Amino acid sequence: MAIGVALIGGGIWAIEENLDVAEAAGAQQNPVDLYSEDSSQKWHDILQREDIQAVCISLPIANQLPYIREALAAGKHVLSEKPAAENVADAASLIKWYHANSPANNQATWGVAENFRYLNSFRYARQQIEQLGKIVGFRVRIYADIKEGWKFLNTAWRKNPTHQGGLLLDGGVHYAAGIRYLLGPEVHFTRLSAFTTLLKEHLPPVDTMDAILKTNTGIQGTFQLSVGTTLTGPEWTIGCEKGSVTVSNPAPSALGGKDIPSYTQVTVRPVDGEEIVQIIPNERTGVPPEIRAWGEALAAGRQNAEQIPEEGLADLELIELMLRSGENEGQPQVCQYQDLNPVM
Repeated sequence: MAIGVALIGGGIWAIEENLDVAEAAGAQQNPVDLYSEDSSQKWHDILQREDIQAVCISLPIANQLPYIREALAAGKHVLSEKPAAENVADAASLIKWYHANSPANNQATWGVAENFRYLNSFRYARQQIEQLGKIVGFRVRIYADIKEGWKFLNTAWRKNPTHQGGLLLDGGVHYAAGIRYLLGPEVHFTRLSAFTTLLKEHLPPVDTMDAILKTNTGIQGTFQLSVGTTLTGPEWTIGCEKGSVTVSNPAPSALGGKDIPSYTQVTVRPVDGEEIVQIIPNERTGVPPEIRAWGEALAAGRQNAEQIPEEGLADLELIELMLRSGENEGQPQVCQYQDLNPVM
């Protein structure tokens, strides 16, 4: 079944990851129609088109929510860029509205994009983790040194962020999604405590946070993220009864401002046996398979389970609680939305 899709957003990421594909497809069939608020064809004109059944929304964090709601109300399927909203309260409220209104009225679905769930390296690592028995611990270490001239930082909404956490939220939800994916559906976070600070003045409001997290299974681990340091990363390590698995040098250097590596290293260290190092080619940061999975689900008339908005809410909650704990000198925070059965 053919599905007409509109791409909403013309920023760096949207252009580099999506627009070139759209234009190439258009050149082979029909020219791509362009809409903007300063032209005769605007956002609401897209919503009135019967040949457009879905929209992919890639706008600044603070701007997305009304577009998501309006598209769903118009009966359009939505895939919105992470995070699910700029804060947990808004995300939870929109999810509640979505379940109460959209499916009953027009069956339009809402998915939140998260390409880390589609990285070959993370999928391979999770397979290895599942073979090593009970998880006993974990650590995440993501470090970068963002310079003032970095192309993504030069966008106005990142340079002077109105959303909480600045780059720590923008990129941090990826890394929260990464650890949640590796731990699997049976392990979810229940409590955390964190400290935050600002090391570089051009990276407000804070650029560094270090957290310790507890899970429903009783294990604990650490999550360290800084975009203003000379420390090196990134790394995700999961410790299990029969060994450990480490994912390092992940494909999306989303905060590093460097070229994206063409591969990721996954290291398996069995308790009894030799270390195994697997080099996993990456498929352009996981975005193409992410978009394909969304389209395949729509064509099949269903919702992709890895893209439900509750997944995006759980990623967002972890970062927000770390920021909130940091604002209160490490005060412990209780997680509400990690088991994907949130109390609205």
